[in-house]
Formats: sequence, structure tokens, C-alpha cells
Amino acid sequence: MSELLLIRHGETEWSRSGQHTSWTDLPLTERGVEQARELGPLLAGRKVALTLVSPMARARRTAELAGLTDTEVDSDLVEWDYGGYEGVRTVDIHRTRPEWFLFTDGVAPGPEGHPGETPEQVGARADRVLARLAPRRAAADGDVALVGHAHFLRVLAARELGLPASAGALFTFETGAIGVLGTEHDRPAVVAWNTRTP
Repeated sequence: MSELLLIRHGETEWSRSGQHTSWTDLPLTERGVEQARELGPLLAGRKVALTLVSPMARARRTAELAGLTDTEVDSDLVEWDYGGYEGVRTVDIHRTRPEWFLFTDGVAPGPEGHPGETPEQVGARADRVLARLAPRRAAADGDVALVGHAHFLRVLAARELGLPASAGALFTFETGAIGVLGTEHDRPAVVAWNTRTP
């Protein structure tokens, strides 16, 4: 089976400031553009048979700059819906909820159309992506790249490894970084994680 290349988009103003960003469609910063271009050499030695991208501009632009031009948009690759915490930093949430932790507590309800998601809901979305990909990965002549967002890709990694969605907390994921999921002895395994150009 092909390896899964999980790619986090390059830096945006809100990822730099630590603000939760799901549906707010921010462009890459100049540094984010550089990070996306720096992914190209990391991918150069791989044959990528299929690339799915989040519909958000920051993910689509990252894929393009990394040289992944033949892409399919998958709406399930969007970031965790942060609901009422969209644009809010963790440090600010902790002022009123000092014990709050995204991967176990979820988010506060947001505006109409953005009620927020629980960890279990994000995990179910990740499971849908993995289920749809399974036959395509089995038949692919190369790796499968998913270009998206940190928290969602962390949950997807956990689910691929047979862990609960909350175990996404065990993975950090920097902007413009790659995680590789494959197998060892026919069991899911982390091959590489949070890899960036030095």
C-alpha cells in the first residue's frame, strides 16, 4: 500500500500569531510561500500518484508551490471547525477556561453555520477520508498526498494508527511540514513526522 504524505500548509498571519483558523480563508505570508516552495525538494524523490487538498486557499496554494499541481479538492480535509474559538488564541481561552484542551474538550459553539466540532466528530471525518482513500491507496502507483491543516491532519494520523481522535494531541505539526504514514510488518506506522527543510 502506498504511503500517506500529510502536508500542513505554509504560514499564515494567524498561524504565526497562534489564532485558531478554520473557515477564515487567509493567504500565506511571505514566509508561508517560502515554506511551501521548500516542500518541493522534500517531495522530489517520491512518486506522488494522488494529491487531495483542502478547499482553503492556503492549502491549495501550498500544494501548487510544492509542485503538486494535479490535485483534487476534498471538503473533508478542512480544519477542525473551531466554532466560537475561531480567531482566538489558546492563551486567551485559558483566561476563562484554564483547563481547556482542544483534543478532549472540543470548542464553544460559534456563529450560524459554524457550530464547532467535537474531537469525535473530527475523528469521524478523518475516518471518512481514510475509508475513501483505502482502495485508491491499494491501487496507487505511488504515494498519496493530503494537503491540509494541523489539527485535522493530527487527528487523521491518530485514526490511521488505530488511536482515538484525542491522540492527535501526541503529534506536533509545524507550518510547511510533512508527516509520512506507512507500514511496518503490515501494521500502520509513522515513517517520518514534522519534517521541514532546515
